[in-house]
Amino acid sequence: MQKLTPSDLYSLEEYARIRPDFRQKVMAHKQNRRLPIGPHATLYFEDALTMQYQIQEMLRIERIFEPEGIQEELDAYNPLIPDGSNWKATFMLEFPDEQERRVWLKKLLGIEKHIGLQVGELPVIRPIADEDLEREDEEKTSSVHFLRFELTPEMVQAAQNGAPLRAWIDHPEYRHEVNPVPETIQAALVKDLQTAVL
Repeated sequence: MQKLTPSDLYSLEEYARIRPDFRQKVMAHKQNRRLPIGPHATLYFEDALTMQYQIQEMLRIERIFEPEGIQEELDAYNPLIPDGSNWKATFMLEFPDEQERRVWLKKLLGIEKHIGLQVGELPVIRPIADEDLEREDEEKTSSVHFLRFELTPEMVQAAQNGAPLRAWIDHPEYRHEVNPVPETIQAALVKDLQTAVL
């Protein structure tokens, strides 16, 4: 998938004009890229459009218009766009109550290592942390993780051929499964994959 360049972005003035319509388009697009696993964990699968929105919002909030600042935002968010052989996701643990969240983030230490995806009957795909930041310490995990799921050519081909996708979390304190992943979400994810070369 193509990475974003400055020419893909709207100027601050243009973005201010089109923002309501653009935001509506992105929110509709995200519906098919949001995969809840149980009541408190969600994978938000990213792509060029979701990252363009993120960058445009950052530029707007920070009032960034200098080329260097724009490039910094592109450098920060481009790595979250899938490369054709992987899926990239923001993994969020969502607890509206702050006290409850604190308790759960201690209980769910290491949860990101317990996420699994599987295409058909092929081997399980476990995520790779897709960032330099340490997202947890010895006591608690973070409520946000950036993850990459690498697929083999066989997995890419199977997904493109319609093999069912399932997802789960098998952490001792949080066990939930989505089997199969809804077709609308799977179809969106298949679009992130390039044709496999076997």
